Order: sequence, then structure tokens, then C-alpha cells
Amino acid sequence: MNKFWRSDIDPDIDPLKVMIKRDKLVDFSRDGRPVKIKMYYPVFKEDASGAQARDGQTKLPVIVWSHGLGGGVDGAAFLSRFIASHGYIIYHVQHHGTDTSLWEGKPGHPWDIIRDMKIDRSATLNRFLDIPFALDQFPDWVKQYPEIEEMIDFDNIGMSGHSFGSLTTQVVGGMMFPDEKGVLRRSRDERLKAGILYSPGPIDHLGLDEPRDVYGSIDLPMLHMTGTDDNSPIEDWDYTKRLDVYNNITEAKQHLLVLKDGDHMVFNGSRGKLGQNPNREKHESIIKIGALAYWDAMIKEDQAAKDWLLNGEFKAWLNSDATFE
Repeated sequence: MNKFWRSDIDPDIDPLKVMIKRDKLVDFSRDGRPVKIKMYYPVFKEDASGAQARDGQTKLPVIVWSHGLGGGVDGAAFLSRFIASHGYIIYHVQHHGTDTSLWEGKPGHPWDIIRDMKIDRSATLNRFLDIPFALDQFPDWVKQYPEIEEMIDFDNIGMSGHSFGSLTTQVVGGMMFPDEKGVLRRSRDERLKAGILYSPGPIDHLGLDEPRDVYGSIDLPMLHMTGTDDNSPIEDWDYTKRLDVYNNITEAKQHLLVLKDGDHMVFNGSRGKLGQNPNREKHESIIKIGALAYWDAMIKEDQAAKDWLLNGEFKAWLNSDATFE
């Protein structure tokens, strides 16, 4: 009996060839702010007419990816390639001022450099604005690749991110956040249908007293992924602080996956200053399958994926390597 919801699923195999396009957008309304982008897209076999035969799939949904502090568009390649190979467009967005520009060309390890930095509030607020800007630009930008454009379902979009990218996902998913004057604002992007948070982003460091007043306004269905070793690489707290996000959302259905011994960087496909992880291959398989099942269920509305995810088969497959609720 097949252990997944489709017979073509294997965490170690990308069923379709995946290609990449890169570019840099410019937001002239924000003083010419650069926004690097990277798109993963699948390549289907051509039918007799020369058109791409999508094996019964209709137009392909878009999944946005937002990187963590000090990261960039090349993070989480293992995950984006896998999801794209199952019939998705993956759209990575880079956030100038909280990206690799913080440490590139400077002596020392990136984590040490970032720990010694004070990130200006405007850099954070601009990061949040990058997502609607990149989504606004995407339909026109991709017109230069008509063979890709014709595959895309621009009305079916999910959002995801790692660490600071999770916080960005939370904000565009409806979370309250303090503006430059400290006033709580809400900036929900209604184009988004569902989200995945890889290492959810708590904001206790801003001195906000009531978590439910901040996270409770999120109305985007989301899957939260963390691990029992998912400690903050910059601040002094452990993974349980990340659960504050999950525990205080009341406006939309949420799910939580916790990897046994999973650390902060396993979701990004890199290690930072962490040592080798003997569970890395196993954890990456869980991350890929969990994400694909969630996107298929929530974005493609695949009932088989939803049943597999929610009726106990996912939990059975996880065994003792992770918990899911």
C-alpha cells in the first residue's frame, strides 16, 4: 500500500525537472529599493503539438518564500526544488537591509556580525512591504517568459518563510505589528490563501504585553514547523517561545509540526554556526513531505492530501520523529 496520498511521491525524488530564473526588481516608490527575486518552475514534457503536457494539472499555484535574517534568495533550495517539481511556482524574495548585505565582505562569521548589529526599524518595515510589491510586479515581470506565464495561476498564492521570513509571513497574514512610531498596525495581503511558517517568529523583544492582541488577528490558515532544538541563534530563548504564535491565533485554522531534535537551520538547508546534524536527512524528508501535503491540501484543494494529512496517516508516517496537531 502506498504510504502517501499519491503514488509518485518520494521525499528523495523530484519528479519533474526544475529550472530557475533570477532578476532584480526596483521599487521607485521607495527610493529605488532593490528587490532580488528567484523563481523555481517545473518543466513538463511537450505533447505532439509542442505545448507542455502537464499530466492533468491545471495552472500552477505560486508559493512565495521569504528568507531569514542575513539570508537571501538562495536559501532552502532543497525544499523549493522539491515543491516546484510537484507542480508549483516558487517565488523567492530578498529583503535588502536584512539580507546577506549585513555580513558580505566583512571579517568574522555572519552570525557574530549580525549579533553585534542593531537592525534599523525601517529595514524591518521595508521587508514587510517587499512582499506586496513583489506580488504586484510578478504578473508583468513573468510576461517575458510566455511559456512560464501561461502555466501560472496568479489567483492561487501561498506564502512561506524561515525565521524572520516567518515573521514576514505572519505580518502579511494579518498579524499586528508596531510601525515606526510604535503604533500597532495590520497589513493583511488578501491575495494569500494559506501559509507555512518554518521557525515561527515571536516578537516579545518589542515589549508587547498581550500575545493574543498581536497574533490573534492572523486570519491566514497556516502550518507551523519548528523543532525541539529550534533555539534562537541571535537571542537567548528556546523553541517553546515559537509556540506563542500558534497558541494565540484564533481567526483561522492552524497546524503544528515539531521535529524531534530539529534545529533552527535545518529548515533553510544550511548550518550557520551549528554543528553537523545526524538527523538532517530525516528532518529534510519530513519538512518536504509535510509542506507538500499542506500545499496540496490547502492551495490545490486536493482532498486525498487533506485526508492523509488530517486523518492520522501523516502522524503514523512521522512515527516518533515528530509530533503533529
